[in-house]
Order: sequence, then C-alpha cells, then structure tokens
Amino acid sequence: MRELIHVSDQGILIYFLALNSFYAVLMILSIPEIWEQTRLADDDDFQRIMQSDALPPITLLVPAYNESATVVASVTALLTLEYRNFEVIVVNDGSRDDTLDRLREAFDLYEAPRTYPETVPTRPLRALYRSRARTRLLVVDKENGGKADSLNAAINASRFPLVIAVDADTLIEPDAMLRLTRPFLLGRHIAAVGGTVRVANSCAVAHGRVTDARVPRRFLPGVQVVEYLRAFLFGRLGWNRLGGNLIISGAFGLFRKDYLLAIGGYRTESVVEDMDVVVRLHRHLLRHRIPYEMPFIPDPVAWTEVPESGRFLARQRERWHRGLLAAMWQYKGMLFNPRYGRVGLIGVPFYTFGEALAPLVEVLGYVITVVGFALGIVNVQFALLFVLVAWGYGMLLSIWAVVLEEVSFRRYGRGGDLARLLLFATLENLGYRQRTVWWRLKAFFTVWQQRQVWGEMTRKGFETARQQ
Repeated sequence: MRELIHVSDQGILIYFLALNSFYAVLMILSIPEIWEQTRLADDDDFQRIMQSDALPPITLLVPAYNESATVVASVTALLTLEYRNFEVIVVNDGSRDDTLDRLREAFDLYEAPRTYPETVPTRPLRALYRSRARTRLLVVDKENGGKADSLNAAINASRFPLVIAVDADTLIEPDAMLRLTRPFLLGRHIAAVGGTVRVANSCAVAHGRVTDARVPRRFLPGVQVVEYLRAFLFGRLGWNRLGGNLIISGAFGLFRKDYLLAIGGYRTESVVEDMDVVVRLHRHLLRHRIPYEMPFIPDPVAWTEVPESGRFLARQRERWHRGLLAAMWQYKGMLFNPRYGRVGLIGVPFYTFGEALAPLVEVLGYVITVVGFALGIVNVQFALLFVLVAWGYGMLLSIWAVVLEEVSFRRYGRGGDLARLLLFATLENLGYRQRTVWWRLKAFFTVWQQRQVWGEMTRKGFETARQQ
C-alpha cells in the first residue's frame, strides 16, 4: 500500500510538472508571436492593402437559437463591419422565443424563394427571408437541428469562398474582419484563421459595439476573463509556432468554404463542433498532402457574454469536456501517428493526455494525497509540493497572461480592472479550479450520452450589461 501510494503520487507530480511546463513553453513561444502580429497589424503598406479590392469576399454564418436578448444588437454590429464585400446569413434554428420576430421587425424582412442547392444535408427549411433595409442580410428559418446543422444550412446558402462562423451573442469589433483576413494577403496557404474572443459581461455597449472594456466585479464572470486571456493570449499564440492547434473558437473563426464542403461540413453528432471541424480539416488536408496553415491572430476581437451562474457554467464546461473526450476518441487514429505530422505527434497527444485526462489525474492526486497523508505515508512537504506544482504553477501562468495583456493590447485601461484581473488570477485556484475539475470530471460519465448540443444560457443582454 505504501509503495503504491508513493509511486502514484510521484507519477501524478511528474504529470503536473510536465503539463504546466508545456504551458510555460506555449507562453514563451507566444512572446515573439505577439511581437510579429503587432508589427504586421501596424504596417502602413499593409493597412493600405486591407482597404483595397484585394480582400476576398466573406460570408458571416450566424446560428441563432433563443437569442432574442442579443440577436438584434449582434446582427446590427455585423452589418456595419468595416469590410468591402460581405454578407450576413442568420439561421434561426427553430427558436422557442421571439428571435425571428425581433429580426423581422428590426430589419424589415420579407420571404424570398430559395435559389441555391442543398450541398450539405440539414434539417428542413421553413422559410428564407431577405431584408428591405439591409441588402447584405439573409435570414434562414429552419427546424431545430443544433448549432452544427445551422452552420451547415448557412454554408449552403452562402455565396462567397470564405466563411466566418460567429455566435449570435457575439459582438465583433469594427475592423476585426479586416484583421482576420490578414494571413490570406501574405501569400500563404491558409485553411482557417482564429481570432480572439473576450468577455463582454459588464462592458459598456452602444449600438452593438463594446465602447468601454471592463472587468466584471463578480467573481464568476471575472475569473472567466482570466481564463479567456490565458487560453488566447499565450495558449493559441504558442501553438502557432508548434503547428498543432486543434481549436478555433466557434464564436469567431474564418474558414475556406471549399475545405469545409470537402469534409462534409460540420458534424452534427459532435457537441463541440468547432473543435471537431478543425481536427477533421487537419486530417483531410494532411491525408491529401495539401499544404496549409491554421494560424491564430490576436488582434481581431469578438466579445461574448459568458455564464454568470454556476449552474449554466457547469453545464457549459461539462459539455465542452464531453466533446473533447468524444473528439479524442473519434480521432484516436491520429494519436502519435507520424502521417499527421506535428498534429499527430504533438497536438493530439497534448489534448488527449494534457487536457482530456487532466481532471481525472487531478482528482486522483487529491484522493491519493489525502489518504496517504491521513495514513502517515505522505509527509507534509510532499503534500505542499503537490499543491505548489498543481496550483502554484498554474497561478503564475494566469498572472503572466494578465501581464501579457497589459504590455500588449491593454484593453482594460483602469487600474481597478488590472487589480481585479490579478486578484482573480490569484484566487482562481482556491475553489473555482476545483469546481471546474468536478464539472469536467462528470463528462467521463456522460460522454456517450446524446444530449442537446446548444449550450443554453439565460442571457442578460448587452444593453443590460452596460448599466452595471
């Protein structure tokens, strides 16, 4: 018994040391990436090109399900983006609220005939609407089929070679679409591009734009600001250098439509359609030896509302982890497979062993450490070392993400906002981390259950958030 606990504790300690060290590597790799992306974004010649006719036309895909609180503000913001040639396709996925009515009233919709083929099969369409006030807007009303099915319906209706998947509760900054197309102007083989998603809760919003970025005072949405900074600023930037990123946020990602059609669109069986489609794109392009890149660039920004209650956040995190587990099992043939290059040798192994199994290992570590300590097998020094490696290392990385934000983009200009970010980064490991571990652990017991794929959440709406 003593030997088993000793070996297990040592193994778990090494696991967390290796995992957090890999995060540290991503952090280090993100520093030159931020410098390079900032330099490109500020280049005068590049700015002139971005305002020219050289930019490719784009279709914005906006799936909407019970989004009446935010859909008008979001669509209004999308229609006024700084871009020469684009269209917006909103798909009402059988909403049970007045989402469609709000769209009809706000944009003076009228029913129009369908003139395009159904390339990717979807749930039946009810009607197609165009706007008398906004010629760029198309609204598709269909039976409920989930987010992936809605995205496929929007792809079918799209006219342009590039598509951007955008959540209906998302506010995109005016020049974000210009910035998101930057990699396509550099002569590279781009399959998809990811942008930054930030937390809109408590921000000042006017006319569908975030006019004043604020860090929420409440702990739950505030600590999610730190999570998003950590995930985007050094997590995905670091993966640019390694070439194995498997996630482009479903709230804000750009794709070549022909590649999406080549893999049959989004897979409706997945509960994390954004990750699933990226992994399948990697697999398809590598199998056919098509040269490509899927970079993340930090300066195109979209803002989204995050859960403010533990109940909805628990549901979201369990669903995310359930989808991650299912995806890693679905594409296990890529694991350590040299045929898939760095994706198979670095990306899939990291997301399998470093992300998918992490909550299981952490809970096991807690149990073994507590039992061993109670039996006198594990001493105080080792227990403290475990906490330091599992929590302290992660706390330092969160604080570093806040520092990166402060020295690079500085979206939060108030001293109080910076203080709250540092406080949330410090307190994240004291209770909140353990709750998220429990939520993610439950996914191991529900991973094979077919559930509603829309992450439902009670939304306050952006205009409400402005008053806080």
